[in-house]
Amino acid sequence: MAGYFDRLMRDLESPVAVRRFGSGWFAGFFALLFAVSGLAMVIALKFPAWFTTPELQILRDWPGFRSAIHLILLASYALALLSLLLRPRKVLGMTALAIGLGAALLGGAAVEADNPRSWGMFFGLDFFIVNLLATGFMFAPLERFVPHRREQRLFRHEWREDLFYFLVSTMFVQVLAFLTLAPSQIINANTSSWEAFRAGVASLPWVVQFLIVLVASDMLQYWYHRLFHQVPFLWGFHAVHHSARSMDWLAGSRMHIVEVILLRAVTSLPLFTLGFSASVMQAYIGFIYVWSSLLHANVGGDFNRLGHWIATPRFHHWHHGLEREAFDVNFAIHFPWIDKMFGTFHLPEGRWPKDYGIPEDVPKGYGGQFLYPWTRTGKKLDESGGAEPAE
Repeated sequence: MAGYFDRLMRDLESPVAVRRFGSGWFAGFFALLFAVSGLAMVIALKFPAWFTTPELQILRDWPGFRSAIHLILLASYALALLSLLLRPRKVLGMTALAIGLGAALLGGAAVEADNPRSWGMFFGLDFFIVNLLATGFMFAPLERFVPHRREQRLFRHEWREDLFYFLVSTMFVQVLAFLTLAPSQIINANTSSWEAFRAGVASLPWVVQFLIVLVASDMLQYWYHRLFHQVPFLWGFHAVHHSARSMDWLAGSRMHIVEVILLRAVTSLPLFTLGFSASVMQAYIGFIYVWSSLLHANVGGDFNRLGHWIATPRFHHWHHGLEREAFDVNFAIHFPWIDKMFGTFHLPEGRWPKDYGIPEDVPKGYGGQFLYPWTRTGKKLDESGGAEPAE
């Protein structure tokens, strides 16, 4: 089994020259993507109490939802057969075909829901698939047709780790939401005297509320972000995010779970206690998912003027640069003028970082990176650019 998995990974990570159009690689890749997506959705429909997100009920109630799953599975079968026909290596097509047949055996798009006793918690398998497909189909074509680094592959170094981070942050959405919103709920329950102020905020035009949320959250995130760079113990958590040596839309998912909880708690605390409309907050959450993917994406374009006022990929890539000049700069997420206000703005005209990552030996894999803040013996750069032991 391990040997088969290794062959599958090698085929997915094939060099660009081997996976050209007509080689069967693209047919096999999309067959595998659709098969996994279809199987995940079938599992979610069969065990809704365990694997569905309540906020996506409106999507599952859409009359064409099951038809869409059926078409996805049919497409996976057809593409798997095409890949088997065209490609000397059969592992992609065979794997996709086996997963698609597994989905069919569970009941396919017509699967009936089992109703086991609920545990009171769920894992957002449907949210993971919807989010992966939406952001993947949004940014993967951009990275292919307007890349910053043309030599970087879709399945680049460390893509498995980042996909796993993406999986954790989406499937454990309920747990993360509970931990991050608990402080806000406590404050709301004990501040009934704020109701007049909250009503005033809620009465503002929707667009005005959304703009206030953007600016307020970015100001909070700026100082939160900067603190995680300056406090050695907190840096141990944030170093996991900066350990990515390639930048693409998936790299933004690499965040230590403790930092995710603290970041969401800090930014949501004022926004969920000051009376902003629920639709504004929902729109902001959706926006930040897309925006974060864009900032980390392998997308070209210098945007020398725009990058001084609105965060662009090049602006944020400098925050991840390995060069000494890229250390402790560009902390803002939306508005670079916040960095200008506090002296941390850095966007040399027309230049990108040469390399990404940090001069610390961060372990590979989720387990080692989870323990890293407590076992850290990494290094930092001294003023001359050399390495010295971390304090």
